[in-house]
Amino acid sequence: MKTQARTQMIIVAAPSGAGKSSFVERICREDARLVDIITYTTRSMRRGESQGNPYHYVSRDEFEKLVSEDFFVEWAKVHTNMYGTPWNQIKDAWKIGKTAIMDVDVQGADTFKKKFPESKSIFIIPPSIDELRRRVIKRDGKVPEDLEIRMKNAEKEMARSQDFDYRIVNDEFESSYAQFKKIVDDLLNDR
Repeated sequence: MKTQARTQMIIVAAPSGAGKSSFVERICREDARLVDIITYTTRSMRRGESQGNPYHYVSRDEFEKLVSEDFFVEWAKVHTNMYGTPWNQIKDAWKIGKTAIMDVDVQGADTFKKKFPESKSIFIIPPSIDELRRRVIKRDGKVPEDLEIRMKNAEKEMARSQDFDYRIVNDEFESSYAQFKKIVDDLLNDR
């Protein structure tokens, strides 16, 4: 019986505030086989963030220049900002035998699945829209101006969760993360 090769790309998607970045950051600290692909964005830094953590922050003009240079594997407008995944980071991870893992929105996940059909995808689901709203406000330290846009988008994104290979409800971080870690570990090991 032939064993399946280790997964080379893992896509993690969720509505804004559902916990996907926290899951990806932690698993990358705990598992050296993974490389977190750092997305570029035009959004402003939030408290506690810095250049390269969790994003590369650029102006809209810089972002558009990178788009024109085919720098991104995929890019999209999400809520009111632009986000793009750099192709060079993925290639660099593969060159050293690592698995690329990234957190993206549903649009980005669609693009990756088309370009890399062998990739695996995980969708992180918040326990409810009300809980998601509470988390976003708590994380941002205030009610974001685009909160209602985010919540409407979240409902649309959650309706697409069945399109993903795996789904996890993030109702309690530690137990949900344990489920996530088991899925990733299974994907990284030969079966």
